[in-house]
Amino acid sequence: MQEAPEVDQSEVEIEVEGALERQSLLGLLRDRDHTQGSLLVSVLVVALPSVVTMVFSFGVFQVLELSFLGRLGNQAVAAAGASDQTLRQLLLMLPAMGVSVASQMMIARFVGSGLLEKAEHVAGQSFVLAAGLALFAALTGGLFPGPLVRLVASDPEVIALATVYARIVFLTFFAMIAGQIFAGTLSGAGDTTTSMMTSFIATPISIFFEWALTFGHAGLPALGIAGIPLGSAIGGVCSAGISLYMLFSGRCRVHLRLRHLVPDWDELYRLVSVAWQPALHMFARSLMIVFFMTMAGHLGGKVQAAYTIGLRLEMLAIMLAFPIANACATLVGQNLGAGDVARAWRAIWVTSGVELAALWPLALGVFLFRHQLVSFFASDPEVAEMASQYLVYSSSILMFYGLYFVAFRTLQASGDMNSPMLISVGSAVLVGAPLAYYLSVRGDLGPTGMWIANVIYALLNAGLMVAWLLTGRWTRRHVGLHAVHTRS
Repeated sequence: MQEAPEVDQSEVEIEVEGALERQSLLGLLRDRDHTQGSLLVSVLVVALPSVVTMVFSFGVFQVLELSFLGRLGNQAVAAAGASDQTLRQLLLMLPAMGVSVASQMMIARFVGSGLLEKAEHVAGQSFVLAAGLALFAALTGGLFPGPLVRLVASDPEVIALATVYARIVFLTFFAMIAGQIFAGTLSGAGDTTTSMMTSFIATPISIFFEWALTFGHAGLPALGIAGIPLGSAIGGVCSAGISLYMLFSGRCRVHLRLRHLVPDWDELYRLVSVAWQPALHMFARSLMIVFFMTMAGHLGGKVQAAYTIGLRLEMLAIMLAFPIANACATLVGQNLGAGDVARAWRAIWVTSGVELAALWPLALGVFLFRHQLVSFFASDPEVAEMASQYLVYSSSILMFYGLYFVAFRTLQASGDMNSPMLISVGSAVLVGAPLAYYLSVRGDLGPTGMWIANVIYALLNAGLMVAWLLTGRWTRRHVGLHAVHTRS
């Protein structure tokens, strides 16, 4: 009998090393160590998948959704604006964003320090908080949407449509918040590629069901405005299912187990103690939107529809600026966790350059093609003219949005939650809201006064945020963050 040839162990080792070197591109993007190597590459590796996700799952989605609403009429556009841009943002997305920011910051610091089990535990407790927020949403806005809608809308037809829209949004909120927590968890670990791949599946599902349920296609009933949030919820459920499967199957950089979902009251308290500050920070911006939407409603349904269109188009710039700034937050958090403050500073400069290179051409495009953009959503000439005027003022804000987002996300990533919160709340309450009221009502400028006040408020907020960042105080270790970082 012929003997089997001997296997050279060194050859086996070389083959294994070669297989590792041939790791897939997606794997390399997911597992890159951002505490070393080129910072520009790290910014692009973290930011680009998030930008693609935002542009596809929010940008394209928002444009198509707005076109569906436009076909239903000005009242439907205003109703969605009252529900989505105000009530959902104010009551639901702000707490969710706070939890997402807090978990991302803590996970980034633990990953940078090599404490992966602690990072996974934080991720699990974030989902526990998300379930609590979803239950709160269902018991408040899901059961009693009417009183909430009347806070931001005065037109009877808008109120009727918004009540239907808001009830569905609040009852199906868990589908949305689960995706938010999933993205924040993986972003803190430096993996934004998995979220991008998930969005490629869930977003087309949302678009299809919104179209089919709103207008009665593919054998489904025509539900009118109710089809918009229902279709979005169906896509959200798919996204949540895929996200949880990826996390629990170990196919992500963060691997959840059932033990991570057992409520840990100390960890939940730490998460909430960090989350309320970024939530309040975002509350200031959302409060301005609520205030503007309410004032627009008093000026008439057409003004409210124009403001809604302007906001939706402005969101396209935010969808580019925020993921880039979010990449900066991840790099700053991981490098602070690794004890490299100088590299964290360099990450800020590199990211700021990327932001300016991306947003300046976009701002110019919004200004030059504002009429064409608005005409896609508004058939009423008066609404289209007001929305175009809004974009004239908004385009000047977009040029500096990137620096604003880099500044406040860096501060949050470093553990300084107080400063961005105080700057944003102070700018909104002391400058933005009073100035908008004075110019539009007392100054008799109408919607133009609101647009001017928005520019002044936004530039002041951005200037103060960047100025505070440049003081370098964020590099000091905060007592609360140190306790979170070192506690067993």
